[in-house]
Parts: sequence; C-alpha cells; structure tokens
Amino acid sequence: MTRPIRLADVARAAGVSLGTASNVFNRPDAVRMELREVVLRAAKELGYAGPDPKGRLLMGGKAHAIGLLPPGDMPVAHAIGSPYLREIAFGIAEICDQNGANLLILSGSLEHKAWAIHNALVDGFILGHADEVAMVSARPLRVPMVVMDMDAGPAAGSVRIDGRGGARMAAEHMLALGHRRFAVLSVLRRPVDAVWHAPGPNRRLQAANPLDQEKLEGYAEALAGAGLSIDNMPIVEAHPPLPWAEAGACMLLDRAPEATAILAMSDRHAITVLVEAARRGIAVPTDLSVIGFDDAPDAATVMPPLTTISQPIAEKGRIAASMLFRGVMSHEHLPVRLIVRGSTGPAH
Repeated sequence: MTRPIRLADVARAAGVSLGTASNVFNRPDAVRMELREVVLRAAKELGYAGPDPKGRLLMGGKAHAIGLLPPGDMPVAHAIGSPYLREIAFGIAEICDQNGANLLILSGSLEHKAWAIHNALVDGFILGHADEVAMVSARPLRVPMVVMDMDAGPAAGSVRIDGRGGARMAAEHMLALGHRRFAVLSVLRRPVDAVWHAPGPNRRLQAANPLDQEKLEGYAEALAGAGLSIDNMPIVEAHPPLPWAEAGACMLLDRAPEATAILAMSDRHAITVLVEAARRGIAVPTDLSVIGFDDAPDAATVMPPLTTISQPIAEKGRIAASMLFRGVMSHEHLPVRLIVRGSTGPAH
C-alpha cells in the first residue's frame, strides 16, 4: 500500500522548510503570498488534503466542534441577538452535547467571513448561505458542510423549509379576513438603511437570499388568486437587528398608511411593526393586521400575540448537526404551518 502524503513531502516538493510549509496551512499570514502559492500548488499536485488537526489540537484527530455561520452580512453580536438564530444554535447545541462537541459561532460580516472560515478549527460547518460553500471548499483542510434554507447542490447537505408555501398561507389568511390593501416587510441581508420599493412592475429585492425571494413569490401567488397583483403592493426591505428593523417599520407605516395588512418575512420585523404601531396609537388588529414568519419564542408573548407561519427552527439545527456527525449529507425539506393569534383580524 502507498503511504499517506505527509507535510514533509510537500515541503520537499516545494523546496521549503517543514516550518514554512506548516505555516502555510496553520499561519498563512506569516508566509509571503508567492511562497504560499508554491507550497499550495505542490500540495495539490501530490494530493495532500491538509494537516491532521490532531497535530494542532492533540484531541484525538478532531476539533470536536461545529462552526455556525449566520446568513448575510451579520457579525457575532447580531447573530446572538437574533431570536431565530438563537433557536437554530440551540438545536445544534443539543446534538453537539450528545456527541461531546462544541459549537463555534463565526462572524458573518463581509470583512471577517473569509478569514473566519479559513481559520476555524471545526469538524464541519453549518452555513447560512450557499455563497459560503466555495469558501469552505477552498480550505486546505476539507470538512463537510450543511447549508440552511437553500440547496447548495452536491457539495453540501441542506435543510430547507417550504418558504413559498408558508408565505402563500400567510397571504391567504389575510385575504380570508377580507384584507385587500397589503404591504410587505422583507429582510435586507446587509446592515444598511431600509429600502423603499414603491408599487410598480419589475421590482427586485436588493439584498435578499433565495428564501426571501421564495416568500415574495408565495405572497404573489396568493394575491393573484384573489385578483390582486403584488406589483400594486409597497415593499420595504430592512435589516433585522435594531435599529435597522425599527427604521423599516417606521418607513412602512409612514409611506403605506393605507395598508390594512402587513406581510412580514420574519417575526422580528413583525414585532417591530407591533411596537411602532402601539407607539403611534394604531390599534392591532382593529386598524392594522400583522403576520410574521418563523414562530420565534417571543412571537407568543408579545402584545398582541403574533399570528405567524411556524417553522421547526430548533429542529432544523438538530437535523443539520446530525448530518455532520453521521457524515451522511442529505437534502431535507420541512413543512410549515399557520399559527393564528391576536395580531390579525377582519378588515374594516
């Protein structure tokens, strides 16, 4: 049998010292770019997959950790502040505890994301967007990965929900209550000012992921079934953390005062609308009905309790983490359901 390719073989083929070759994989900033390219090219030609993590961690050959990367341009503090991501992390953590492993939350901010992925000492990744698949694949040390809420093809497993069907249920619920004047509050995946989309044809969300687009299509299908057009409905995109979400709620209520039904693509957005409506003296659901999406833990405790589309948030995390520990990548598609509470009522 042919013995495994070792780091010393790569160093010899590249004409560098063993220490330099080690730095290329473990401390790349300490090596000139030209020299890094020579070593990485030699590694690729020899079929060297990267250093064994036990050489760095002395933990039996594994990092015993999963890396969670939040979706969009989102640093760690914003990820921890998100009720949705906390539920995802809770589900992952349960499976990590069962396997004696840890959970590492990585920075999803654009300026730190590539570095975080390249240097994370983890046995696998749970990614918030398919765009990060290429970054993980470029790591010297290959690890499995699962993408949340979108299909990344054969390179990774995936855990998705029926976003289109859920959004369709949300709009159909409002239509059944007699609402005909709608406004949409969408998720902006960058920490920038809220974006106003006036009614009109051929509009596209500026900073959305595929799940957001699926939800918009679900709203459009339900409205079309009632003889209405999504083109006639104003749309606001807002980043979920505060103060961006608050600004988005204010923009929507300021510029679409005629709307009697708000379709929010996340519970966090919907709750900010409830708070701002209460501040303005707008009665919910008498004057305005609001529906969210996710069924995050605070959806049932806000006043009035939020009508929403419930998805199995923590279960998504459990399924994704279980894939990594089993080493078997699959593509899971989970159902959603409508939860009717006090934030929606008949149109007046």
